[in-house]
Amino acid sequence: MSRHLALLLCALLPAACVPPAPPVLATSCGAEGLQSLVGRPASVLQTMRFGTPTRIIRPGMAVTMDFAPDRLNIEINAAETISRVSCG
Repeated sequence: MSRHLALLLCALLPAACVPPAPPVLATSCGAEGLQSLVGRPASVLQTMRFGTPTRIIRPGMAVTMDFAPDRLNIEINAAETISRVSCG
């Protein structure tokens, strides 16, 4: 009986049956070592090469919502300054 109830709940509440995503560690993409970029001009990125997939995100830019723990995200603000470095 309880198994049927659990299956019914999973059918009605799919989000409740999905295990939580693991926490994003800044070390999985190398973001931890790049925090010194925050506050610097975006132009410094022109000469840099990264060892992981990298996504440069600018204001108003469309980005996918998929989770990739090894992907480096570098967010640029409207003032062309690096505002955030993270994994995902």
